[in-house]
Amino acid sequence: MAIAAPVVVWTSAAHALEPTADGWYHTGDGVRVKTVVFVEIRAYVISHYMRTLPGTKSKQAVMEIDTEKRFAFRMLRDVGAGKIKNMFRDAYALNGYADAAAIGAFVGVFTADLKEKQTTTISYDAAAQATTVTTEGGGTATVRGLAFMRATWSLWFGKTDQPQLGDALISKI
Repeated sequence: MAIAAPVVVWTSAAHALEPTADGWYHTGDGVRVKTVVFVEIRAYVISHYMRTLPGTKSKQAVMEIDTEKRFAFRMLRDVGAGKIKNMFRDAYALNGYADAAAIGAFVGVFTADLKEKQTTTISYDAAAQATTVTTEGGGTATVRGLAFMRATWSLWFGKTDQPQLGDALISKI
């Protein structure tokens, strides 16, 4: 006579990331930290959202997928406009993106210093293949092209001096 034992089945679907009420998946959050002479400086808090999740959980897959997605970051300290522009230019260069006109349009939004608690969003519209950067209290710029979106997403998910930030931004997938 066999005795039936309870069976426990672990299903990952029960713990899968669910979209928010507006249809976006909040894939993760992180803090940009810059180390200067053994001192860690917290620059901003950043969140990442997507309309469609990639087939695999990887930074590369998130960079490459052609779906609506966005970053939102809130400054934790004041940072000069020149520093912000140089940070973006250096990050594009590190990731091998060199379209000076596209980069110039993107960083052109930062005409004034970013102040503590100020928010910036970077969003990608897949239908239009357009990346838009908007700074609270500042300007907006849109750059077209799938290559520019991928280059922009590489700033957090590609080559960076803080790879764990990209990991945190996909930690909920």
